[in-house]
Amino acid sequence: MKEVLITGDRGFVGRYFWKKLNDGKHRIVGVDSANRGTDCRRFFKTDTKQYDLVIHLAAVVGGRESIEGRPLAVADNFSIDAEFFQWCLRTKPKKVVYFSSSAAYPVSLQTPERNVRLKETMSCWEHMSMPDMTYGASKLIGEYLASFVDNVYIFRPFSGYGTDQDLNYPFPMYVKRALDKADPFEVWGPGTQTRDFIHIKDIVGAVMAALEAPSIGPVNLGWGRSTSFLELAQMSMDAVGYKGEIKTRPDKPVGCMHRVSDNTKMLSFYQPKITLEDGIEMAVKGIV
Repeated sequence: MKEVLITGDRGFVGRYFWKKLNDGKHRIVGVDSANRGTDCRRFFKTDTKQYDLVIHLAAVVGGRESIEGRPLAVADNFSIDAEFFQWCLRTKPKKVVYFSSSAAYPVSLQTPERNVRLKETMSCWEHMSMPDMTYGASKLIGEYLASFVDNVYIFRPFSGYGTDQDLNYPFPMYVKRALDKADPFEVWGPGTQTRDFIHIKDIVGAVMAALEAPSIGPVNLGWGRSTSFLELAQMSMDAVGYKGEIKTRPDKPVGCMHRVSDNTKMLSFYQPKITLEDGIEMAVKGIV
C-alpha cells in the first residue's frame, strides 16, 4: 500500500485528490489548517516520514478579491512553500506534486494587445516581467525552490472549476446567480476579460496520468479555450433557461484581461473530457 500525503486536503482540489486516491491501494495522510487546525508548517517541522507520493496544495487562496485585496496575507505562501521544500530535502519523498498557477506567468503577456496562448517556456525571468500579484510571485518562487528537490512534478492550472467550488470563484458564483435567476446578472469588470476553464476532474486526471512517467517540467492544465466572463454569464443563464440583463461592475477586481493556455504539453499524455458546457450542466444539476 502506497503512503500518500496531501497538504490542503480539505480544500477544493484536495478533496478531489483524496476521493481519487481513496481506493484501498493508498494510505492517505491529510494536513489542512482550515478543518483540522494543523498548520502544515508545524507538520513539516516535526514529520520525518518518507512518503511514496506528496501532493502539495496548501496555500492561502480565495479568488480575485483575496489576491488583490489581501496581498500580504497571500504572501504567507512564500513561507509555506519554503518550509515544504526544506521538509522534502530531509524526508526525500519518492514523488512530489507541486501546484503552481497560471498566475506565475508575466502579466505583460496577458493583455488584449498581446493576446497570446501562454506556453510553459514563457517565464517571468526571461521576459523581465511581473507575475500576477503576490500569489503569482509565490508560485514563481515555489517553482524555483522545486528545482532543488528530486522528482517534483509541477503543474500550472488555469481556471479550475467544479460544482462544489467555493463561491469566491467566478464559475460557482455565476451558476448560483443563474439558478437564482438574478436580474440584473452581475459580472465583475468589463466582462471581456477571458479565462481558460478546466474541470477539476480533468485536473486530477491529468496529474495522475503525468505521474505514470518521469517529470517533463512544468505543465499547463487547461483546455486552450478562451471564454469571456460575459460569455460565461450567458452560458449559465442559457443552461438554466432564462434571460436576464447583464450588468458589468467596473468597480470590482478584474485581474489580467487575457489568460489562456497553450496545452500542447498536456495533450501529449492527457485529453480533457469535460467541456465547459458539460461542466455548467453538471453544476446546474448539482452533479459533483
